Amino acid sequence: MTIHSDHPFVPPEGERDPLRRLRGRLPSPVSVWTTGSGRDRAGLTISSLLVADGDPARVLGLVDADSDFWDEDPSTWVVNVLGADHRFLADAFAGTAPAPGGPFTLGTWSDGEWGPVLDGSVGWLGVRRADTEPRQVGWGLLVEGVVERAEIGPAEAMVHVRGRYRGVSPTS
Repeated sequence: MTIHSDHPFVPPEGERDPLRRLRGRLPSPVSVWTTGSGRDRAGLTISSLLVADGDPARVLGLVDADSDFWDEDPSTWVVNVLGADHRFLADAFAGTAPAPGGPFTLGTWSDGEWGPVLDGSVGWLGVRRADTEPRQVGWGLLVEGVVERAEIGPAEAMVHVRGRYRGVSPTS
């Protein structure tokens, strides 16, 4: 066995996709979208999202069509915005970190009107699916929801940039 300093699954510098590299340099919010209740909960980490103010306010997101979250074909869901203390939780809901017993065993959750709400998050949105049909955009489904409730929590936000989570504070 030979040990290399390079990552074994990253293409050499000249073969990397410039679009993917540019997109990785754009800070993205980190959220977990959740639906269901009790043992029928489902969730997914989503960083491709946009909250649009208006009457009514909307949330748009790119969702993996093959995810457990979308298998539930939710009519309502919660957009839980994650803080710096939620790095492992974000990876567990993304399916990149182990979560024996499932990702809902991480953190403290309560069943709300729109789905599971994470205690101690940056905040959350209660969302009802819009009348528009999701459509394929790139490799994901563009999903639109109507924001019915917005709550602010005690934590500071976290972003995802260049493959890493970074905390964001009001003074940075």
